[in-house]
Amino acid sequence: MSLRSRLTLFYTIGLGVVLVFFGLSVYALVSVVQLRQVDATLDRTARDLIDVTRIDERGQFVLSQRVSLDSSVIVQIWDLEDHLVGLTLAVEPDSPLRQPFDPNSMDANTPMYSSVDMGGVHFRVLTVPLHTGGTPIGVMQAATSLTVIDALRSEIVRYLVVLSVLAVLLVSLIGLVTGSRALEPLSQMTETALQITRADDLSRRIPTDGIVDDEVGKLILAFNDTLARLEKLFATQRRFLADIGHELRTPLTVIRGNLDLMRRIGEYDEQALQSMGQEVDRLARLVADLLLLAQAESGKLPMDQRRVELDTLLLEVFNQAHVLAADRVQLEIDKIDQVIVCGDRDRLKQVVLNLLANAIKYSKDGGKVTVTLSKQGGQAFLAVKDSGIGIPAEDLPHVFERFYRADRSRSRAKDGTGFGLGLSIAYWIVRNHAGEIDVKSRVKRGSTFTVRLPLAGPDCAEYTTTDLNTLPQPAAVPERTN
Repeated sequence: MSLRSRLTLFYTIGLGVVLVFFGLSVYALVSVVQLRQVDATLDRTARDLIDVTRIDERGQFVLSQRVSLDSSVIVQIWDLEDHLVGLTLAVEPDSPLRQPFDPNSMDANTPMYSSVDMGGVHFRVLTVPLHTGGTPIGVMQAATSLTVIDALRSEIVRYLVVLSVLAVLLVSLIGLVTGSRALEPLSQMTETALQITRADDLSRRIPTDGIVDDEVGKLILAFNDTLARLEKLFATQRRFLADIGHELRTPLTVIRGNLDLMRRIGEYDEQALQSMGQEVDRLARLVADLLLLAQAESGKLPMDQRRVELDTLLLEVFNQAHVLAADRVQLEIDKIDQVIVCGDRDRLKQVVLNLLANAIKYSKDGGKVTVTLSKQGGQAFLAVKDSGIGIPAEDLPHVFERFYRADRSRSRAKDGTGFGLGLSIAYWIVRNHAGEIDVKSRVKRGSTFTVRLPLAGPDCAEYTTTDLNTLPQPAAVPERTN
């Protein structure tokens, strides 16, 4: 059964239950009101008749004066010997009306109401014991026919049934129509999903023209957003596979070429072996970086949270960076404060080394790289500024993506150390230290990478001397992706 049919059935059953409850309530209310009116008429008639009824010296019931009674009410007066001594309606001697309306209530000590059938007619009966001076002298029974009321009840039931059936049918029809219109976007979503499956085309979207801001409309927007993210994810995956294929193919080609060269000349070539060793190192670093990102994204890479003197760590990396800079780029520390953060010293060192290596790599000959470390408002600020080629504005949002390079022509740095993973790793490390990393850049004016980390709190553990001596050395840093 379709969702539309289930919803229509559900609401139809719900309406039917409500209508049944409403009909029973109306029927009961009308019955109670009518019976109250009939009982009030019987009570008024009985009181009027009792007020003018007397007992003469022979013990006969007589009327002291004429009284106007309701024509729909028949009154019987019975003495203690169950003889009919008074009847307000002239009837034949053998008429059923000369029998007690309700024989079972003739011995009642208090007034009571009852409903009886007599001669095929439904009566409402009021039985009133008669007393004089506290002594019982007879019984009065006042009755009126309920034929009209019973007919009215039957008409009410018939009309309620007919109207309820018509209402249920109308609501079912309206439910089918409105359900079809309301669920039409869901059908479009299903069709779009099937088209995507058949055509493998994630660029398709559900039309949003005229959608209402309701649950279905929000679902359509969420579905389109999901498709957009999936399309971006698959595009990134395809680019990633293409880039990783390129990165693997290049060193493998170099290794294979050197092997063919040595095979042809029939002897070992030291330069070829050295080139092959560099390419093997490149492959090892690529695999290590990929494993690091895979572990990080799966949550299986633990972070050793200890107190780290970031200024000391920066000086260590700064001294190592002098080897990369050589005489080509000038390194300078503009400002350095004593800063202590809580984190993994090895991973933080990898971040700083990545940023410095990238800045050096893409600075022009004779350029300058400036490092600043300060603290402000409970945060540590590390800025690495270079005078390099800069990053185009359209590429800035993507610099922390894997293998993304602003200049596709520079698929590899001259020293062959870059895989386009360095900034992705740095981004993950900083974010998992509850920090932020961003970049500002202008083409031909250079770039500035800024890292913000929270300062260490009193509950952060200390590094011991043993910890510092056994820290693993970070892997070689990938190139910057600008």
